[in-house]
Amino acid sequence: MSLWPSFRGRWKLGRKDSTGGSSQLPKQDYEALQERCLRDSCLFEDDSFPATLSSIGSGPLLRKLPRRLQWRRPPELHSNPQFYSAKGKRLDLCQGVVGDCWFLAALQALTLHRDILSRVVPLNQSFTEKYAGIFQFWFWHFGKWVPVVIDDRLPVNEAGQLVFVSSTYKNLFWGALLEKAYAKLSGSYEDLQLGQVSEALVDFTGGVTVTINLAEVPGNLWDILTRATYSRTLIGCQTHSGKERVLETGLVGGHAYTLTGIRKVTWKHGPEYLVKLRNPWGKVEWKGDWSDSSSTWELLSPKEKILLLRKDDGEFWMTLQDFKAHFMLLVICKLTPGLLSREVGQKWAYTMREGRWEKGTTAGGRMKSSRDTFWKNPQFLLSVWRPQEGKKLQMPCRVLVSLLQKPRHRHRNQKLHFAIGFYVFRDYEDQRRLPRGFFWKNAPVSWPKEFLTEKEVSQELWLEPGTYLIVPCTSEARQESEFVLRVLSRKHVFYEIGSNSSAVFSKETGDQNRGQDELFTKLFEKHPETNAAQRQKIPNHLTSSSEYFRVIL
Repeated sequence: MSLWPSFRGRWKLGRKDSTGGSSQLPKQDYEALQERCLRDSCLFEDDSFPATLSSIGSGPLLRKLPRRLQWRRPPELHSNPQFYSAKGKRLDLCQGVVGDCWFLAALQALTLHRDILSRVVPLNQSFTEKYAGIFQFWFWHFGKWVPVVIDDRLPVNEAGQLVFVSSTYKNLFWGALLEKAYAKLSGSYEDLQLGQVSEALVDFTGGVTVTINLAEVPGNLWDILTRATYSRTLIGCQTHSGKERVLETGLVGGHAYTLTGIRKVTWKHGPEYLVKLRNPWGKVEWKGDWSDSSSTWELLSPKEKILLLRKDDGEFWMTLQDFKAHFMLLVICKLTPGLLSREVGQKWAYTMREGRWEKGTTAGGRMKSSRDTFWKNPQFLLSVWRPQEGKKLQMPCRVLVSLLQKPRHRHRNQKLHFAIGFYVFRDYEDQRRLPRGFFWKNAPVSWPKEFLTEKEVSQELWLEPGTYLIVPCTSEARQESEFVLRVLSRKHVFYEIGSNSSAVFSKETGDQNRGQDELFTKLFEKHPETNAAQRQKIPNHLTSSSEYFRVIL
């Protein structure tokens, strides 16, 4: 029985600055606040993210709002509100007026792994047991899992319809509340207007992302997708940039999608490779070959046709060739320790280091012709080697390196990120910081093709066993910021030179890359369609034909 009718009072908490806004994300004890509200028979009101326009923003988003915006709690919107239901459809969320398709695409990839979803969204919360109008969510924020506490007042129009994220099941509210928590973490709903799928995937998992430009990927894209789909990864993608609008093809330009499955089918022209995607809008689908209304389905067996056809829910199939032609980026998120407990097989080492670029000391900028100040940047030693595998001992080591910069403002869109990147030098045996002369005489084995103004940049490297130097930097000197540098490999040692700091996080974890080619082939031929709910059940061993695009999966 809901406690809603018995609550008459309210409980507020929030630290304000002189402007009336929250100076920073406050530390709020969820359990203590909940118990106090229950004791006082009141509903929680969070003044650090109030039910006012200040939480929505002050820019163009305001023009999209209904004329008479209201804030209502779920028990006021439905007679039987539910926080989360495992019986509901796995992809039940629809985007609202906020331009946060990137957030929704990542979130819907998350829903395909219920165990990972429960890390971000504690599923034991409800509108009945211990209900006090307060909810809590967890995000991976600059190297740490942080809780975000909110009240459950949501913006609605006069008809009581949610203005932002909603569910196809009108009594489910976990998605709307999670979006509110993410908006609070980001500064406002307005701050969700622009973003990258990769950013949200990292915030939901603490994983490391690899972004692939589909215009440059070689002919092994199907292998990449197969490896990704059959391992514990989350996958998003993005159409070509431009104004977000519906195109003649049914796709939306400048829009993010979730990749939810793949399938190999056979028809009169031979094998066809299909990918399954979902539009975060929950509607508007691809109109080309293999779309829901395409006549190509008539060329398949009735069994396959029943399995693949879908209604107008934003989810659709298209060929791999069309996918490459109409989409620009593929984003694959590799999970890190703590979220890989279900993985077995080979061990992977994961280490995270914190650092800082400081004006006048360690903010040396990128490697220019003069190289005057580049040597001042923080320097990290990386030793990599393969576990004892006989003749394979001297084979190249697969290493994934990620550089993450700390947000420069409470509101994520108030200040652009610095353009960042990192260089890798080989055969470094010294234990001291390297002087300017070293960088005059030695060329890097890896360097940024371009410096990107992104929260995170990452690169997969194939390195001969040995010792290397990694130098993270901003594009220009004297740009001050904190950063996190992460390494994922089979076996390594990784630390900052000239620093007494220890690894923030260093752990071994498992992966599924066992030598099971024959079993995998048999299973894939027998069950050619896969989605994320089935991924961890089938072994993973496909190898790409291109060294450059062998993604760690």
